[in-house]
Amino acid sequence: MKIYQKRSIQKLPISVEKAWDFLSDPKNLKTITPDYMGFEILSGADRSMYPGQIIQYIVTPILGIKTKWVTEITHVKEGAYFVDEQRFGPYALWHHKHFIKPIEGGTEMEDIIDYKVPFGILGQCVHPFLVKPKLKEIFEYREKKLIELFGEFK
Repeated sequence: MKIYQKRSIQKLPISVEKAWDFLSDPKNLKTITPDYMGFEILSGADRSMYPGQIIQYIVTPILGIKTKWVTEITHVKEGAYFVDEQRFGPYALWHHKHFIKPIEGGTEMEDIIDYKVPFGILGQCVHPFLVKPKLKEIFEYREKKLIELFGEFK
């Protein structure tokens, strides 16, 4: 069983409070997700984030195939981190940690995603040219969108 990891760090010229308010609101996920992903929240985003929260989405990750994705917010420390885990969706495992911390001149956000692709050895074979580049592309989009929204860290 091969488990992959994606790490991403971005610095923004905003306060931790402003970063937390934006990042911890599930409704904002659509804003920082590429339009071609067809991201749509079905339920669970009507309250502030809390442990045990179940959020249901529709996404179109590859080849125009719509997929239901269900995540649970498993841990929350307000202003510092939260964790979402896939309960149903396109991955065999998805564990996503979101950390934010104050730095000189703004906030640093760090994402650590541990994931496993489905379909055993076949999934591992397509990972390098399908899944890994798609995740990279999604996070690059998110980084650009956050710069549009909050400015570039200098």
